[in-house]
Amino acid sequence: MFTVMGITGRVGGAVAENLLVAGKKVRGVVRNVEKANAWAEKGVELVQSAYDDAQGLAKAFVGAEGVFAMIPPDFAPDPALPDQKRTIAAIHDALEQAKPGKAVFLSSIGSEQPSGLGLITSTHLMEEAMRTLQIPVAYLRAGSFMENWMGALDHIRATGEMPFFYTPLDRKFPLVATRDIGLVGAQVLQESWNGERVLEVDGPKGGTDLYEVAAAFGKALGREVKGVALPEVAWQGVLEAMGTPADRTGLYIEMVKSFNSGWIHFGNPDTEKFYGPTTIEAFADGLR
Repeated sequence: MFTVMGITGRVGGAVAENLLVAGKKVRGVVRNVEKANAWAEKGVELVQSAYDDAQGLAKAFVGAEGVFAMIPPDFAPDPALPDQKRTIAAIHDALEQAKPGKAVFLSSIGSEQPSGLGLITSTHLMEEAMRTLQIPVAYLRAGSFMENWMGALDHIRATGEMPFFYTPLDRKFPLVATRDIGLVGAQVLQESWNGERVLEVDGPKGGTDLYEVAAAFGKALGREVKGVALPEVAWQGVLEAMGTPADRTGLYIEMVKSFNSGWIHFGNPDTEKFYGPTTIEAFADGLR
């Protein structure tokens, strides 16, 4: 039996689906059981717990061959990351109490860096905290999600422009579909190892430039789409227009600057490489 956090989300859901296909029993950690009825109908055992409740999480983790753990996504957190720090502490304490066979964590590209990470700081803190555990652990350092552009579809369709914070547009950035993160997550959960593993989780090409991304979305939407680099002076206003509070844009901006400078990157030593099968063209085509 495997326990999956985030089962009602894209990555956790993909992990659970792959485990079920492999004939494994799955237990899902949910904050609202009513929102997970579809999983119960598939035979998934549901355990209700807040993500910052160590005792509740321990009940969900106990007896598991492996646990897939993650911090809930938040693109506009308190700059001091208090919610994320509480969740990290609760997951750590729960794993210590329950002692499952192993734990696989959804992490992020760049999490090895000590500073300058912006939003990625939360997964850096998570990796640092979990290194004291006595069970085998693995970190899936995923590239940027292809799904992150789905919220801009109406704008792209209406204007024929696809705006990017990342620059330059001809650089190959690590992009991966969440379905592929779920694929490798389920795969690693079913493997045996000792100590610690770190996997860099990328798309099939080992990087995709943003002109390719715009072209793929244009083909899927049936119109010409031009990639546009947003100038740094526009970032604050764009983020606020997207609904980010003015005092909570700093972490996102710091993260983007570190991507653009190359501070956040793949190709680190002592890491395993996983290339998901989903191309940006196949991903965009699925949005039709």
